[in-house]
Amino acid sequence: MFFLKWPSWLLAISSGILVGVSYLPFKTGFIIYFGFIPLFHLWIFNGAKSNFKTGLIFGITYNLISNYWIGTNSGAEFYVVALSLIFAVIYLGLFWAFGGYFYGLFKTSSNTYTILPFLIVSLEWIRSFGPLGFTWGNIALTQSEYLFILQLLDFTGTYSITFLVITLNILIYLMIIKKKQTKVKLYQATLIMFVISSFGLYRIKNFQPIDKNLDIAIIQPNIDPNEKWNYKLRKETMAIMDSLYQNAIDMNPDLIVFPETALPSYLRIENRVRNRLQSKVNKSQIPILIGTVDRQVDQYGSKSYFNSSMFLNPKSEYLMYDKIHLVPFAEYDLIPSFISPLADLNLNVNRGVFKKGKNYVKFHINDYTFSNIICYESSFPRYARKFVANGADFLTIQANDGWLGKSAGPFQHFAQAKLRAIENRVPIVRGGNTGISGHILPTGEVISKTSLGDQVIIKEKLPIFKSGTFYSAYGDIFAVTMFVIFLYIGPINCKKK
Repeated sequence: MFFLKWPSWLLAISSGILVGVSYLPFKTGFIIYFGFIPLFHLWIFNGAKSNFKTGLIFGITYNLISNYWIGTNSGAEFYVVALSLIFAVIYLGLFWAFGGYFYGLFKTSSNTYTILPFLIVSLEWIRSFGPLGFTWGNIALTQSEYLFILQLLDFTGTYSITFLVITLNILIYLMIIKKKQTKVKLYQATLIMFVISSFGLYRIKNFQPIDKNLDIAIIQPNIDPNEKWNYKLRKETMAIMDSLYQNAIDMNPDLIVFPETALPSYLRIENRVRNRLQSKVNKSQIPILIGTVDRQVDQYGSKSYFNSSMFLNPKSEYLMYDKIHLVPFAEYDLIPSFISPLADLNLNVNRGVFKKGKNYVKFHINDYTFSNIICYESSFPRYARKFVANGADFLTIQANDGWLGKSAGPFQHFAQAKLRAIENRVPIVRGGNTGISGHILPTGEVISKTSLGDQVIIKEKLPIFKSGTFYSAYGDIFAVTMFVIFLYIGPINCKKK
């Protein structure tokens, strides 16, 4: 086709645009099934060094479009936000640069096409590790509107969707460049999609809950996070939250979920505020899960701060969960001796930086167990998986996407919850400060959902299912297998030759 004759840089940018707009909020996830074609065309006909350059151009373009919301953070000074966005898109772009480089090194006449799905899955899996691990942008997120395709996740995690997308890109590419194979490749692509879609639709239709359910209310206060900790507005904020809490009590649910850092208060050490909440819990007999900031002082007087959630149950001691996976350069300084952007946060909290939690905490309500995930953690499959493997019957997610305004960030963040629900076959309750909040079934179906920027309380009966899946028990075996196969058909095979 004519566009394959464009200059290399233009093909790389075009491919980056196509893949980038496949992410929410555009609702054009189908584009990704052919979005990689210009990039793969370049990689197939060029060497390692050229592929590094085009991979970097593609990666920067793609991530600038899909993750531009990183640059909309209202909680830091402009230069900090700008640098964060620039660093993020270059860092994420480098994975595609090295992907192109290694493809150029290891491709042979026998593996030109077959190696690509294994390579891209391996890149995504490797990118999930370390303090800069980033699973948010996994290709599966583009398919969050197509639940019938995502039903594989309880076996394979998100990486099977990556494998599927890359495979279909290759088949469509071969239809374009090898006219004699068009019918065969079309049949192959159609058969793959038919089998996966039929399987997915069957799973959605036949996934049945056990008999019981829980009535769960979510409070979405829509408080500006830049003003929440303003001391002059503290009374007003507390009054708003108190009113919303009472309205939620009047709905008589089994559980009330507040968002991340719901109150401008250190609930564990501010006894007056906590005791008032506990008194309401005791009187109403309705437990609450509320986000808070915690401060602990060691024997030497050194202070440690935690992003936490507190579970208050009638007539019992409160329980705390401390966020395990923190956001680098936002909740802690990765290299404080080199750069300390937290010093410039527009946040009136004398906390320095957060410390990460260590324990996978379980809460109990009626006859059920649940665990909580705080904000950014919900983009990492491993945390939801470990909580479910640890016995959670359902999950809650507390978030505060108010920093990101009405960018793509909150929409993509809500979609992450759908992926976690399918992977582990658990219902999920998501409460966001400014949205998006909702109740999600283990099939990824959304049974209630708020709009972004509304002050609202929603209540829904959440059916309880038998939680846990192959993925919950065994994790990323699919990705590991793809990586091993890549090593065999790539570097090991080339070394033998």
